Amino acid sequence: MKVYWRHIPQANNSFAALAAACEVHGYEIDATDGPRPDVTIYSLNSINERLYRDEIAGADAITIVGGPHASACWREVAEYADYVVVGEGEYTLPALLSAIEEGRDPPPGVATASGYVPARHTVLLDGYPPFSRVKGFVEISRGCPFSCGYCQTPRLFGRCMRHRSIDEIARYASRFRDIRFVTPNAFAYGSDGVHLRLDRVERLLRSLDGRVYFGTFPGEVRPECISQQSVELVVDHCANTRLHFGAQSGSDAVLRRLHRGHTVEDVTRAFDLCREHGLVPVVDFILGLPFESDDDQRATLDLVKTVTRGGKAHIHYFMPLPGTPLEDARPRPLLAETEKVLGKLALDGRITGSWMDHEIRFFRHTSHL
Repeated sequence: MKVYWRHIPQANNSFAALAAACEVHGYEIDATDGPRPDVTIYSLNSINERLYRDEIAGADAITIVGGPHASACWREVAEYADYVVVGEGEYTLPALLSAIEEGRDPPPGVATASGYVPARHTVLLDGYPPFSRVKGFVEISRGCPFSCGYCQTPRLFGRCMRHRSIDEIARYASRFRDIRFVTPNAFAYGSDGVHLRLDRVERLLRSLDGRVYFGTFPGEVRPECISQQSVELVVDHCANTRLHFGAQSGSDAVLRRLHRGHTVEDVTRAFDLCREHGLVPVVDFILGLPFESDDDQRATLDLVKTVTRGGKAHIHYFMPLPGTPLEDARPRPLLAETEKVLGKLALDGRITGSWMDHEIRFFRHTSHL
């Protein structure tokens, strides 16, 4: 049975991880620019799903679809795809390929037009390689203990953090000259995500040979995790001159409603610590949140202006994502003064991102089927 992966740039790391998992079970997956028999696999997010829906529905092949959109909207996706992998794919996808090849019913964790039985497992990262012949970033942690209202991560991977062992990380990282990691919070490595274990972070960094980039895309950090000790680990052991973290809002009231788990003061403290240690702070913001008042938006804009005096800001317009607490919320418009200030900052090269076009933001993210 021939198995193909539909090439979608935003899912490159998913391809690397899942091709490696399938290889463990004897299935070799090749990339393709369109559906091909026998089986073609897709990984979709909530932006690009609309681009591939008709292709999947009309494919002359068995189609398997996963990713954050498929996991949140499996009933919808099962109307045009043969199989939908819900959640993590390392165990479920090879089991599904075996079931297809042998003519059996799909395993738990796979939805069809006939229904869905949830998976009964959680993936242990050391149980599967992060990549094999298709190279990708090394995923060091999965899951998030926080419950930010706009985020799909804890809904896809759970709120209990799981970590790849230092030995396994070092083994795969040795294949790169420039080493970058996938993680929801780099400084949370080896911990429950709330109570940090920076001793384990230090052991990890000391185990690596090469230019290590830690706390940058695709493994940013949270502002309350930025401390004297954590910043010094980056300065002493890493090659990056930037630290990337999320503020999301300049209003404590908005942060509380988002369930962010940090304050505006945490953001300003993190910003100052980065500057004091010669690191450029790169800070994410979301504007147009549904419960954002005019004063809340102005407070965020003020924080953006502060950040851009000594760092960089990524600005994005709120988009409700399926499967999140805010999936049914409507974005609120930006104030005219907000658009004016953001336009000037963009022309000056002091901000990046998208407050007009969702795709710029969401096309840069990856998922694990």
